[in-house]
Amino acid sequence: MSFLDELGSFLGSANNRAQILGDLLEHCYLALVPLVVGVVIAIVLCWLGRTWRPMRGVLLALANVVYTIPSLALFVVIPSVIGTKILDSINVVVALTLYTSALLIRPTLDALEAVPQQVIASATAMGYRPARRFFAVELPLAVPVLTAGVRVASVSNISLVSVGALIGVGGLGVLFTDGFQREYFSPIVVGIVLTLVLALVVDLLLVLLRRMLTPWERASASGRRAVPA
Repeated sequence: MSFLDELGSFLGSANNRAQILGDLLEHCYLALVPLVVGVVIAIVLCWLGRTWRPMRGVLLALANVVYTIPSLALFVVIPSVIGTKILDSINVVVALTLYTSALLIRPTLDALEAVPQQVIASATAMGYRPARRFFAVELPLAVPVLTAGVRVASVSNISLVSVGALIGVGGLGVLFTDGFQREYFSPIVVGIVLTLVLALVVDLLLVLLRRMLTPWERASASGRRAVPA
């Protein structure tokens, strides 16, 4: 039997298709929930780092330390820290939330520091208090730089979720382990393709979200095109 015949036979099974869909949905949950929570945590921590400058160095140091911890080791250690079972999917969610936050600390700080000081001064002169100024002025202007970091974090999360299959947690990584154990390459190929497609779709959605959150960039680009040569 050729590989294409084998792949067709694998995908032709209703049970296999149901399993693939379930694994895909679980992969989305395990990758995207930590991404959203990690973004929120990174923004809050970086806001504190901007408010209290000595905290900036501490945040960067902690981020570097957390991100150097091997993912598989973190998946195994977290249950003993938060009191969950080792096969609980929340372990992967917590681990990837830590990774996402650590990965986004530096780009978030860089994004906030890239906001022009004259804009911050103008907002302060208009009566904006620090918290309101941060969320209404500084954070929106930091979105373009911040989005670049979030796109990297999304790809990292989608990739790292597959490692969770080694400790029995679901996601598309289950297709990899199943294929290797049975020396059956069809589920491995399906898992790889779906992981790549998921990463691409999420990346495109983040690009669209950035465009929605920064309408002034489109207006500026339209204005430049309207200027006669």
